[in-house]
Amino acid sequence: MKCHTIAIWACLSMMTTPSSAGAEMSTPETAYGFGFDTATGERINLSDYAGNAVLVVNTASQCGFTEQYGPLQTLYEQYKDRGLVVVAVPSNDFGGQEPGSNEEIVEFAKREFEVGFPITVKRSVKGADADPFYRWAADQVGQIGKPRWNFHKYLIGPNGEMVTWFSTFTKPDSEKLAQAIESVLPKNVETSPES
Repeated sequence: MKCHTIAIWACLSMMTTPSSAGAEMSTPETAYGFGFDTATGERINLSDYAGNAVLVVNTASQCGFTEQYGPLQTLYEQYKDRGLVVVAVPSNDFGGQEPGSNEEIVEFAKREFEVGFPITVKRSVKGADADPFYRWAADQVGQIGKPRWNFHKYLIGPNGEMVTWFSTFTKPDSEKLAQAIESVLPKNVETSPES
C-alpha cells in the first residue's frame, strides 16, 4: 500500500512538472529582467538602458489621448541627451483603439508625430495575457497603479527599479512628470551650455 501511494505521488508530481516548468521560476526584481520586440524585428532589453531613466507608455493610435504622442516626443527630445528613454508599447486592450498591424502603428506614429523613440510590437498590458513587464509593474505598484486606459506611464529609475506611475490624465508635458524625470536622471551626464 505504501509503495502504491508513493507511485501515485510520483505520477502526480510528473504530471504537474510541465505546467510549473513553463511558468517563470522567479520574477525579476527589476525592470532589467524584461524586454520587448519591435515591429522591425529588433529586441529592446530594458537592461540595455541601465543607468538611464525609462518611461514606458502603453499607446494607441485611435484614442482621444493619441495626441500625447506629440508631447512624448518633445519630452524625449528634451531629455534624451541627459539619459531619458521613452518606450511606447502599443496595446489594443482599451476600447479596441489600436487595431492596426505593427507596421501601421509605427508608420502612423512617425508620420503624424515624428516619433523617434522605440515602439514595440503590439502587446497586452492588462489581465492574464499581459506582457511579463506589465505583470511585474502591476506587482510593483499594486492595484491602483495598473493601466486603466491608453497612455498610462511607468517611470523606471537608473537601477531598473519602479519609481512611480502616472495615469492617462497626466500629460507628458506636465510639471509633475517633468519633476519625477528630473529626480531620476543620471547625474553624471554632461549638458551643453545652452541647456
